[in-house]
Amino acid sequence: MRRSSEPPLTNEPASVALPTLPRTLDSARPGAGAPIAPRNGRPRRPTTSLLWALPPVAVLGLVFLYPLALVVQQSLQPDTGGTSLRPYADVLGSPAFREALWTTVWIAVGATAGCLVLGFVLASVIAFVPFPGGKAVARFIDVFLSFPSFLITLALLFLYGTVGMANGLWTAATGATEGPFRFLTTPWGVLLAEVTYFTPFVMRPLLAAFSQIDTAQLEVASFLGARPARVVRQVILPEALPALAAGGSLVLVLCLNEFGIVLFTGAKGVTTLPMLVYSKAILESDYPGACVVAVVNVLISVGLYGLYRVVSRRVGA
Repeated sequence: MRRSSEPPLTNEPASVALPTLPRTLDSARPGAGAPIAPRNGRPRRPTTSLLWALPPVAVLGLVFLYPLALVVQQSLQPDTGGTSLRPYADVLGSPAFREALWTTVWIAVGATAGCLVLGFVLASVIAFVPFPGGKAVARFIDVFLSFPSFLITLALLFLYGTVGMANGLWTAATGATEGPFRFLTTPWGVLLAEVTYFTPFVMRPLLAAFSQIDTAQLEVASFLGARPARVVRQVILPEALPALAAGGSLVLVLCLNEFGIVLFTGAKGVTTLPMLVYSKAILESDYPGACVVAVVNVLISVGLYGLYRVVSRRVGA
């Protein structure tokens, strides 16, 4: 017989009483409303964060904001003295400014369009067409980004300048006194130099975007009978749009402010806004007028940079 002191056998598990955590420990959990104390036990004061932020703000103000404020101040002070908007009226109403603005815009837009087309083609070849040395070319693009702009211009002068290699070969072969290549000192020469120099700025984000594409998609599309143009349009181009938007916006801003390429090509009659600043300040000693053009150039650049940020955010670049 079973003793009466033994518990009866049942299929239900025996309940075990768990100890209750103290209320103070439970309320101190992260997210329960109690703040997490720092490691040293002392709360961080807002004044400490403000003190850490003062040095970079002071350096930024001294190096960038103060000179910019001086430029704005000088643009409001005509040579006759006092403070007036007369320099803005004189400069903005002059034909030289309007011509320089138009030249700057069309060269920047044309160079950006050329960089987008050429950069997309070259990046697609490097990413999807296997050839010997493809990885070395992709690495060279990163090195090319560190080159100064005048170096590329000098290289083009050695090739297509008046006494460059192309004209030298032509005169040696035909016996002519002059070669036919004289476009480098025209607006088209400036356009060619800017496309050559800024195309890698479009290729770099494109190569990063193409590296995320699964090559199996391209193989499946080709297996299903899609032609290369359709594969590019429906598979590659949608993946490249964010990189194209980001790279194109950046190149547009850089082309608007390019000075070295225009100066080193020696293009006569090609006066952009940066060249107009140089001309008024150095050649004409018109410092208020130069500051007016500089302020306008800064405003255009900041506006385009804001547009670049908006486009990059919307397309997810």
